[in-house]
Formats: sequence, C-alpha cells, structure tokens
Amino acid sequence: MLIQCTKKLLDTLKKRPDHVENVPPLYSWHANLLTINRRKTVVLMNDVSRYTVVLYGLKAADFRKLDGLIADAIRRTLSDASVNPEIIERYLSASPGCVYAKTKNRAMVARLNKACENVQFRGEVLDPNDLIQSAAGRGTSKILVGNSSGDYIIPDEVMYKELAKLTDQPVIQCRAAVIKATLVLENHDVWRRVVVPLDITFRQLHRILQVLFQWTDSHLHEFTVYKGGKPSARLVCDKEALDFPGNIPMFMENDRLLSEFARKGICIIYAYDFGDGWNHVLKVESIDENSTKNVPVCLEGKENTPPEDVGGEWGYEDYLKIMNDPTHPEHDERVEWSGDQSDQIFDLDDVNFRLETML
Repeated sequence: MLIQCTKKLLDTLKKRPDHVENVPPLYSWHANLLTINRRKTVVLMNDVSRYTVVLYGLKAADFRKLDGLIADAIRRTLSDASVNPEIIERYLSASPGCVYAKTKNRAMVARLNKACENVQFRGEVLDPNDLIQSAAGRGTSKILVGNSSGDYIIPDEVMYKELAKLTDQPVIQCRAAVIKATLVLENHDVWRRVVVPLDITFRQLHRILQVLFQWTDSHLHEFTVYKGGKPSARLVCDKEALDFPGNIPMFMENDRLLSEFARKGICIIYAYDFGDGWNHVLKVESIDENSTKNVPVCLEGKENTPPEDVGGEWGYEDYLKIMNDPTHPEHDERVEWSGDQSDQIFDLDDVNFRLETML
C-alpha cells in the first residue's frame, strides 16, 4: 500500500520518503496528520475514489506500528460498510505492507484537505475509546465531492465500483430487514416502511427512526423487544437505567445488534419522549439474507409526525384544532411556537437523502 504523506506526518513517523512509481490508484492513499479534540488523528484518502479512513487518538507507540493500524482501519471501515470479507482480504493481500512517500501534487493535497475538513466537522461524534473511527470514515465517504473533470462523485460508490473489478462476487453482502414502523395514534395513521441492515446497533436504529419520523432527538428513549406477546428484552440509552433492573433483561442499546433479536414477525416497541409518550410499533415484515444495500432505505410512509413537546396525543389534537382555526385566540401563538415544525411534511426523497448519509 502506498501512503503518500504530508511533511508533518513524515516528520512524526521519522521516515525518509521512498520514491515509488506505477502503483495503481486503488492501492494508493494520501495521508495527513492533524489534531482533533486535542488528539492526534491520521486521515487517509484513497487516490482513485477519495474514500476516507480515520485513525484517532494516536500515541507515540501507535505511530511505530502504523502499517498494521492502517490495514486494520481499512479492513474495519469496509467491513462495517458490509463489504464482502473475501473482497476486503483480496484487496489488502494484493498490496501488503506500507510504503511511505511524499504527496503527489497540489490537487491531491487539496482533496486530502477537504477530506480532513469533513472529518473535523464530525469531531463531536468521534469515539475517544477507539483508534479506528469507522463511522467517521464511512460518513465522510458519503459526501458528494468534485473531481478533476468537473463532475461530482460519492467516494464510497466509486470505491465499491473499483473493488468490484477484483471479483465477480457482489461487493456489498449483508442481511437486511423490512420493518414497518407505526406511531401509535388513535386518530391518525402515521407509519413508515423501511429496509435496514441487520448488523446495526439499536443506537443506530434509534437514529434511523429519528430521521424517519423527523424527531429532533431531544428526549430519552428505549426499545422493548416482544417475544410470544411478552416483553423479552429492554434496550436503553442511559446507563442510569441499569441501576433499576426489573424482571426483563436490560442492555445498553450500543451493546446489542438488531440481528440478535430481529426475526420475521417479531414486534419491538420504540418509546421516545417519556413525557409525551410517543410509542412506535416496529413490525419485522421480512428478512433479506442477500441484500446488496448497506444503508437504510425508506420505501414508503404516510402522514406527518406531531411537533416535539406538543403534549402527547391529547395535546396534538388540541394543537391541530388551534392551527386549523385562524380565528382561535391562541392561533398566532401556536404558529410562532411551532416554528419550522408547523409545515413539516413527510418527504420520501428528503428522508432517504438523510438516511443515506448517516451510517
């Protein structure tokens, strides 16, 4: 693997740059060293696709074993994107080890700097307990960027096309579930049907549901898995909840994958905002064992979601009554209170755009 480093990174590695020619762009990466949240961070950008891989919180000892960390980071980032493991290993074995050289030219450095900016923008979500920041790399690789011909590309799509040339197998290989999520409302039919990869955590499922229903992630939430009509597991977002165990096994949502519980026909209740009491019934309608889509996709949906903090179902009915009556004495006050939520509508294209860039 050819790693073309900025001077700052070469100085940190205490390496003299090698002179290397004729390395295929798929096996060539540009790399920079920067500081994010006071932690040393290496950002790698693939030359042909601009796919991004991130190492975060590096110590002096880590730089001495950077070859292995780079291979591990590429492997984990592609694996978390549901790339076929055989293709990943074929890619890594085709160019074992790392050779370090100077950056190629100003154009490539400009592209690398843009990738670094996009990683820095995601600084608040970087995990201080993990060297390999798979989510940041994959998220950055979903951002539309320009190329030398004046067109725009999405790095991960280009990377998958390049990897496809190494084999006749599908690049993306994962299991996925079709889930119908219904917001429990007596007088309204609010639901979304979505395809989600099964190898996501319940924390990621929470984020997907927030996008689907246009919530703002301003309140606590939890999941309850039902088996045979009875609750069999609770997945919570707050560690303090673990101090109050009940008769149902309780787990942190970050520690469990959807695949551990999802079966055709199973029911999961997603509770959001315990004050307003928004309950969503998640029904697993089917399982696709050979999905080639590694991001959630909303297939269809119906009706809009109530505004945040509206006061639950009763408050929502009162809100609608006032909003639909311009002569009501509280109408103007409610319009001002609701702000952007007053004209919030379910837009399938917008929802899918947001879903595609989140995992």
